[in-house]
Amino acid sequence: MAFLGALLAQALHLALILAAAPVLTGLVRWLKARMMGRRGPSPLQPLRDLAKLLRKRPLLAENASPVSRAMPYVAAGAVVAAAALVPSFARGMALAPLADLLLVAGLLALGRVAMALAGMDAGTPFGGLGAAREMSFAALAEPALVVAALSLAILAGTTNFDGIAAAFRDGGLGLRVSLGFALAALLAVALAENARIPVDNPATHLELTMVHEAMILEASGRHLALWDYAAMLRLALWLSLLAAVFLPFGQAPAGAAPHLWALGLLAWVAKMAGLALALAAFESAIAKMRVFRVPEFLGAALLLGLLGAVLLFVSTGLA
Repeated sequence: MAFLGALLAQALHLALILAAAPVLTGLVRWLKARMMGRRGPSPLQPLRDLAKLLRKRPLLAENASPVSRAMPYVAAGAVVAAAALVPSFARGMALAPLADLLLVAGLLALGRVAMALAGMDAGTPFGGLGAAREMSFAALAEPALVVAALSLAILAGTTNFDGIAAAFRDGGLGLRVSLGFALAALLAVALAENARIPVDNPATHLELTMVHEAMILEASGRHLALWDYAAMLRLALWLSLLAAVFLPFGQAPAGAAPHLWALGLLAWVAKMAGLALALAAFESAIAKMRVFRVPEFLGAALLLGLLGAVLLFVSTGLA
């Protein structure tokens, strides 16, 4: 019975995050528009856009190889697999033993590589430009994520999401400066992974400033729908990851009754709405930085994560 409950919770979690991803992206866009004094599109507009694109047949560039045809599915599959591992309303799901922060980072890296390959495969200058920028940013974002995971592993004794949530819930971690550094590093990596301001502007149409969008300029139809949906799901994944690591309160414990799932679902929706509001307010208050300054931004995130890990090593040695 316990296994069936964990399997049901896993299926509900996957269905929930797959359905919530477009709505969350639409909510962030609507909130930003309202903060800027505009009416803005409906939060359900991304669903309509995806439905329209899915009905269209993709057109490939003349020089495109099978890589351009396969990579949208590889990228979307990698993000779906990562989203299945990040808990939302309950812990102890069927895939909880595999729900490791480093595994999720590896799946996200796989999606990034697939997008870069698709951008270069078409042979256009902007595709190669976007792929080069994406991989150069990743060279700093991925180490920042790893050192932040190292800090959490030192404190919680594991990089498993359920283990980290248990350590936060029991109050064993307390308020530590190193946790603040790890949080700052993860926030910077989340902005870079999702092509958000100040690293990138997801609504830009200026080719020379593009990063993410430059790699999918040649995509159309179902392929463009997959790329767009992967980006939406990646945003939902990162917000859920931050909530699972730093705001684990409200999650139903492993083996909990279904009525506790409902309470956990309400808590998850509230946390995601709050994070979406914070993201919209942050992006409305600042401007996109120049591309050449992004390495400095991500380098600072790497240094913060490394400083947090060093402080933990020093404090552990003194203790």
